[in-house]
Amino acid sequence: GDEVTGIIDWSEAGQGDALYDLATFTLGHEEHLDDVVAGYGTDIDLDVIHAWWSLRSLLAVRWLTEHGFDPFAPGCEVDVLRSRM
Repeated sequence: GDEVTGIIDWSEAGQGDALYDLATFTLGHEEHLDDVVAGYGTDIDLDVIHAWWSLRSLLAVRWLTEHGFDPFAPGCEVDVLRSRM
């Protein structure tokens, strides 16, 4: 019908690990991981998604530091990383 059921954003399109995309979609919204994985329709290695979450957070720490932000601020990237330990 006339209902929007999804949006495709091609701004970061490229070749790579599809699990990186799933990790990006769910980072900060871990409560939706099961729904995203179910919709993907194949076996997913959750350890790989968790690893991508950690890498993305570590890269964000670097970016935040280089641009004058505090990644150690409450609720920021370092807290996200610590919560996964």
